[in-house]
This record gives sequence, C-alpha cells and structure tokens, in this order.
Amino acid sequence: MSKSKKILVVHGPNLNLLGKREPEVYGHLTLDEINTKIKDFARERNIGVEFFQSNSEGAIIDALHNAMEWADGVIINPGAYTHYSYAIFDAIKAIGLPTIEIHLSDIQAREEFRKYSVIAPACRGRISGRGWQGYLDAIGQLMNIIGDEL
Repeated sequence: MSKSKKILVVHGPNLNLLGKREPEVYGHLTLDEINTKIKDFARERNIGVEFFQSNSEGAIIDALHNAMEWADGVIINPGAYTHYSYAIFDAIKAIGLPTIEIHLSDIQAREEFRKYSVIAPACRGRISGRGWQGYLDAIGQLMNIIGDEL
C-alpha cells in the first residue's frame, strides 16, 4: 500500500463568508460545510488534508511556506488575490509543490478584471466554475500529478 499523501487546501479572502456572501454566485454552503465534503472525499482515498483560510496575503504566503515541511501538494482558491498577487505567485513557485488553482465561480464569465490570473502560471492546473465540486476535482487532478491513482 502506498504512503498516504497530504495536501494543503488554502482558502483566500472572503471565503470565510461563504453561505452568506452572494449565494447566487458562490452557492449556499458555508466554508465549514465545503471543508467537510473535501475531508470526507479525501479520507475515502487515504489522503490527508489540512485547511487554511485567511483574508491576509502574508498569512497565505506563510501557510504556503509551511507546507514545504509536510505537504505533497496544494489546492488554492486565492480569491481576489488571483488577479494581482505576484507575492502568492512567487510563494507557489518557491515551495516547489504541485499546486492547483480553484475557483467556485466561472471567472471567465464574470467581470473583466476577474478573467486574468497572475497565479495561474505558477500552478499545474486550474478548475473554475464547478462550485464546491471543483475542490474534489482538484484533489483528483493533484493526485494524478503526484503519482497516485484514485
């Protein structure tokens, strides 16, 4: 049996307001409910998962740096930092862990400024517009990248 893989799921700014914030765009589930779905899905596949949410760019960067010590990969929903945080881009590049960018909404179908991601070139993939299910898709994509089969 292969060694259990461990992933960090990073939720960026305003995701702590899920369930209340624009449910027509982001859905009705809270962040805790989404995390439970992710945790259950991962557990069934013998994947360890840790969650981190912050509205602060520096705290997200610190969490990414810390992941170098224990994680096999990262799933990140950078929120609005997607569109302008070269510091998060640099952190993802620096840690060398395969990273999947995730967005609950379809950023290509939204405001013009949301259509470009400065984070994307540092990531190995992106999932957008699949709601909470996108996180599960990201786990599958990440496990394929790091060599496990689900």
